[in-house]
Amino acid sequence: MDSHDVGCLGQTALVIGMRTFWSALPTEGRWLLSTVAIQTLGRGMTLPFTIIYLHEVRGFELGIAGALMSLIAITGLIVTGPGGTLIDRYGAHRVLIVGLLAMIVGCSLLAFATHPAVAAVAVVLIGVNFGVSWPGFNALIASVVDGEVRQQYFGVNFALVNLGIGVGGVIGGFFVNVDDPATFTTVFLIDAGSSLIPLALLLGPLRHVRTHSEGSDDTDATSAGGYRQILRRPAVLWLTLLTFLAMFIGYGQMEAGFPAFARQVAEVSTRVVGLAFAVNTLVIVLLQFAVLKLITGRRRTRVMQVMAVIWALSWLVLGAAGLLPDSLIAAIGVLAFMGIFAFGETMLQPTVPAIYNDLASDRTRGRYNAINSAAFQGGAITGPLVAGLLLGAGLDAWFIGVMIVGSLAVGLLALALERVVPPAANGVAVVSPIVEGTPSNG
Repeated sequence: MDSHDVGCLGQTALVIGMRTFWSALPTEGRWLLSTVAIQTLGRGMTLPFTIIYLHEVRGFELGIAGALMSLIAITGLIVTGPGGTLIDRYGAHRVLIVGLLAMIVGCSLLAFATHPAVAAVAVVLIGVNFGVSWPGFNALIASVVDGEVRQQYFGVNFALVNLGIGVGGVIGGFFVNVDDPATFTTVFLIDAGSSLIPLALLLGPLRHVRTHSEGSDDTDATSAGGYRQILRRPAVLWLTLLTFLAMFIGYGQMEAGFPAFARQVAEVSTRVVGLAFAVNTLVIVLLQFAVLKLITGRRRTRVMQVMAVIWALSWLVLGAAGLLPDSLIAAIGVLAFMGIFAFGETMLQPTVPAIYNDLASDRTRGRYNAINSAAFQGGAITGPLVAGLLLGAGLDAWFIGVMIVGSLAVGLLALALERVVPPAANGVAVVSPIVEGTPSNG
């Protein structure tokens, strides 16, 4: 059997696996999943070019433009906690509608923002949506699917999000032109319009989906567990520390540490950096479902340990690329880093959200997902700060060392988590797909 035959068999198995997964989904789950890539297309068209738009098109100073970009993440982090509580009290449905309306208004304002004050209002509104969308949609997903299907859903959803953002980035790269502000106005309005899709789902096919217990009131939701009480659970505490560190040495470096190291130390071209992000998206889209098949039925904490080793290897490869700057080997090393790192990502995204939601009950699901979101955003905010300090001081080897040690520390945290997390939340007790109507593991 030659390599072509093996590839065909792999593709056939992938198709069969996807069909099995799709058939296990309830109607609401299919609605949510079928529109993910389209929803994120608009975001992909603006995400890589927002700071370029603010600085080069609207003429804001680079420091102001950077501060406005940070304001999105800061607002999201501030809103996440109250958003999780509101989700548990009133349901993800209502909170997500408010967030999507804020996103629509924010993107529309940003499309025409010629003054920093207007742009600040716009990015705050966008940050509000970011703060509630993660816990809101995760709670919505968890209320629709359970067990291994839930884990698969989070993985496939992650791949589709990357696909939408990746394709959107390519389209935006060809379309926007700094000499023509109207092109940027157009992509921001498209980003605003893409939020109409999930809004239509929430007002239509998903309007009856509930993420909180029937008959629960404010007192019930509050007594079910405040943030302090939830974080006292050892499993939640270890998982939150793991999430923060994974984001710190992972996604927190994608927009800062990695491109800075690639340009300043490995001395590769901006084209290579852009191609590396394309490799990242391609690996995730192609491998996510295959990885899901491999990890199904396995301890999620063990999967995280494997991911930690893979990420440590990826940073080692990037460090090696810096030893031969401005060379073909350096370019290959930068591209290889992104491919290996993306392989690790396919193991992280299906497992962490699944554990959070299996630990939660219907009355606390919003807050559990808010803790997950806050840990993610905290790592994504502090990661670039540390990278900037180390690389700015010329401590290139220290930067790579911190990333490798941090990756291995994620594996140790996963080992600690394994000792305290309930077997069902660790993917051990799940023996068959669970569809809508089956009680939650929480």
